[in-house]
This record gives sequence, structure tokens and C-alpha cells, in this order.
Amino acid sequence: MQKLEFDMTSYQETPFQKAIEAVESLPFDEREEVLEIIRMRLAEDRREEIAANAREAVEAVRERRAQYGTIEDLKKDILGG
Repeated sequence: MQKLEFDMTSYQETPFQKAIEAVESLPFDEREEVLEIIRMRLAEDRREEIAANAREAVEAVRERRAQYGTIEDLKKDILGG
């Protein structure tokens, strides 16, 4: 894996860069564990986002704000024709 190099004359340490450096300072197996934890948390965040979208869609159907139609209807709405 290629390491990124920075020009230290214009370098400002950001929280992101601090996090990368902290992870890089860990032993290899702990870096792998951090990566797996981040993957699992991202997946959980995505599941929560999908669930929120589903709740919003169900609410729109209940309130009769949802629109129904065919793909052709959608194309007409989008293209204005």
C-alpha cells in the first residue's frame, strides 16, 4: 500500500489527519480491527438511513402524498412532457 506524503511547509493537522496518524501508529492487527469496526458502524448507519427513508415513505403513503405510476409516467413528470 502506498503512503501519502505531505509538504510540511503548508501542512495543517486536521482531525482527519490526526485520526489517520493514530490508526497508523497501531500494530497491524489492531489497524485491521479498527477497519472492521468502522465498516460495521458504516453498515449500521446505512441501515438506519434506509429505515428512516422507509418510515418517511410509509408516512407519505398514509398521508396520500405519495405518487404512483408507471416508468412512462415518471419520464413524463421528469421531462415535462
